[in-house]
Amino acid sequence: MELAPEKKLGYWHIWALGVGAVIGDGIFLLMGEGIALAGPGAIASYLIAGLSQLFLMIALSELAVGMPNSGAMSLWVERFMGKWWGFLAGFTFAIGWVIAGGSVGLALGQITMWFFPQLEGSFWSIFFAIFFISIFALLNILGTQVAARTQLGLVLIMTGVMALFSLIGLKDINMEHFTPFLPNGIDGFWAAVPLGTYAYLGAVTLATAGGECRNPRDLPKALIWSSITFIGLYTFAQIVLQGLIPWDQISMNQSPFTTAAEQVFGFAGAFIMNMTAWIAAATCILMGTLFSASRIFYAQARSGYLPAFFAYIHPKTGTPVYGIAAVWAASVVLVLLGAVNPDLLYVELSTQLVLAWMVSWTLALIAAILYRKNSMQEVKQLSWKQPLYPLFPILGLIGIGIVCYGTFVGSPMTLVRGAIWMGILYVLFKIFHKDQSPDQSKPQAM
Repeated sequence: MELAPEKKLGYWHIWALGVGAVIGDGIFLLMGEGIALAGPGAIASYLIAGLSQLFLMIALSELAVGMPNSGAMSLWVERFMGKWWGFLAGFTFAIGWVIAGGSVGLALGQITMWFFPQLEGSFWSIFFAIFFISIFALLNILGTQVAARTQLGLVLIMTGVMALFSLIGLKDINMEHFTPFLPNGIDGFWAAVPLGTYAYLGAVTLATAGGECRNPRDLPKALIWSSITFIGLYTFAQIVLQGLIPWDQISMNQSPFTTAAEQVFGFAGAFIMNMTAWIAAATCILMGTLFSASRIFYAQARSGYLPAFFAYIHPKTGTPVYGIAAVWAASVVLVLLGAVNPDLLYVELSTQLVLAWMVSWTLALIAAILYRKNSMQEVKQLSWKQPLYPLFPILGLIGIGIVCYGTFVGSPMTLVRGAIWMGILYVLFKIFHKDQSPDQSKPQAM
């Protein structure tokens, strides 16, 4: 009998996966860049990016309920569009998380260095990055519930600190800091939207928990409420941040939240806020990179699209250990590569990450529309259905279009390079994939 992980995840575990998978360095390190581009208008830029994520979550909720599976968009798209498109949707989502493992891993090392000012040189940030990625990989190997409980605890601490920062800092806001609202005009506003999107990337990750969810109906609730949580929390915190520090005095060398907390609360506040930034990066790797990517690889190996060892489940821990190990190794390599050539990791590969996820999300949204069109009887029997259809798929596609325009209009070669690697992927798919697919009449075990 083939082994499969047990269904141990409850609502709060899945909610924490969605909140924690929001890209940590995008909120705590790169927000300074967004503010430099848009000034106080970055608040609206990031809000638009967050709402586009919410629309996407709602649009995909029916698929998450109707076909709860660790392959998520890979299985959904394959069912309605064919094997190649299903493979592409899943693989691009997973490869995006692998790239994030390198970029966020390096950010985690840099954030850790704040606590040890006596340590100098790039060696220590690399050491801390690899050390913590290894710890998080071990937690994932030890069991989904172990990793999920750790994630839940860290996310509760993170949300609590951010809420307190916002509430306490509210009294010190200087309204003059919000004028002019768009110091760099509408161009600066739109330029900050892709950075906001990068910050909120990853929340859809909780859809890959469907195969390990005790109650599939928890998925849509967690999809929506995790979105509301991080949009509300980070928007409120950003308003307070910009009310405390003039936009043109925010440094991009460290987390602007750490700077603001130190200004208002002293060293203790900076320490706590930097720890919160550390948690944000840690949760992103723990249940974003290592959990989600390994589950996608597991599902695709089950379908014969990847080597069979990715589908191996450890008999004691019930986790895809080889998939987790492969994601860990790739993340470590990217950390080392980023240390040697940071522009390659933070500029080119991170832009390819956005492109990969835009492809995955677009295919998933098309599958959601086809689900309604081709399987309406099945949709009617679902325990949860998206409201106001087709509003949210349309809004989701509009959001993807805005992000693609803002991200790639100035770098068309990024699209060319993305097309090249996806073309190579298509050739390899045709050569190596096995002509088999899981039984679509019932979901896979994981």
